Amino acid sequence: MFKRNKNKPKTIGIDARLYGPLAKGLGRYTQETVDNIIKIDKLNKYVIFLCKENFDELIIGEGNENVKKVLVDIKWYSLREQIFFPYYIFRENVDLMHFTHFNVPIFCPTKFIVTIHDLILTKFKTPRATTLSPILYNLKYFFYRLTIKSALKRSEKIIAVSDFTKNDIINQFKIGSDKIERIYEGVSNLTRGSDSLFVAKLNKDEILNDYNITIPFLLYVGNAYPHKNLEFLLESFLDFINEENDLKLVLVGKEDYFYKRLKKYSEDLVLSKGLKRNPFIFTSYVPDNELEILYQKALAYIFPSLYEGFGLPPLEALFNSCPVLSSDAASMPEILGNSALYFKSGEKDDFLSKLKIIIEDEDLRKDLIVNSKQVLKRYNWWESAHSTYKIYLDLLN
Repeated sequence: MFKRNKNKPKTIGIDARLYGPLAKGLGRYTQETVDNIIKIDKLNKYVIFLCKENFDELIIGEGNENVKKVLVDIKWYSLREQIFFPYYIFRENVDLMHFTHFNVPIFCPTKFIVTIHDLILTKFKTPRATTLSPILYNLKYFFYRLTIKSALKRSEKIIAVSDFTKNDIINQFKIGSDKIERIYEGVSNLTRGSDSLFVAKLNKDEILNDYNITIPFLLYVGNAYPHKNLEFLLESFLDFINEENDLKLVLVGKEDYFYKRLKKYSEDLVLSKGLKRNPFIFTSYVPDNELEILYQKALAYIFPSLYEGFGLPPLEALFNSCPVLSSDAASMPEILGNSALYFKSGEKDDFLSKLKIIIEDEDLRKDLIVNSKQVLKRYNWWESAHSTYKIYLDLLN
């Protein structure tokens, strides 16, 4: 049988259709992985599969002649993805594919690795997490399980973003631990280079005014999926404040079906309480250079989630010196360590007690930020990409 020369450059494909900030945490992970790996490896060839929305976001500079962008106008989680994406992979003669999310085509024509961020849907099977009818939702759920099980079984290696996620994979799908590599995500400036200088020059008060935000305020950044537990947050926050309290709760996330539903819920909640003012501010999407300012100006970042495989936003908050109050659910104690104040997940009385503490205790907030300096050292995008690159080499040599 013909054997390839091990010293000959190989072709590595990366599914980067989620590349960029609009895809939230998955987009950040994909962007940082791609950007750093193409800086690390100048020998092998890279085919970066992108979609129309982010094709121009990836800039291939000088010295990256080994990198090729390929437009794949196929939506993720779709039947077309399963049928047609394998053709693109085959056409580019890819030796190894890296899927940065679980949606691996069942007929992928080459060996691959897959990154698993969490197993949320297997934990929170609920039609509330979709706009589909119950019948279509159950059909989608069936194919979700089939797709992820197939990806886990057929992959050469699985990257899990936390020990919590690794153990979840082992327990739910009976995958051997030696097949799973835990590689933490990273955290860094949301804006870099000249953008960072631009942020420094921004009038921070003007940015707050643009979003009708007044100080003091608490901050949540992320999506509004049911497992994020935001209805609990809204209800609890209204129990905490009163008419004399000018504290606001700012929620940042792209306006989609779930945020529209949450906003309507907040309005009904305020009306039912007979409040004269609405303490909730929904900003919709906020660009990174302005998001950093919101982190820096917030009194605290609140993270009530019931389930997280990693949890990037609270780390971004800490990176920007914003204290964090988090639920103690899932991976959060592993990831945040002693840099956050925790409340018992889903327990309102404990949440209200801890919320009062983090708001009133300035020394505690300072201590949490001091503690975060050591915790944040564990999360480096360059190291994450380098560990991923080593997996590529091990599988290609």
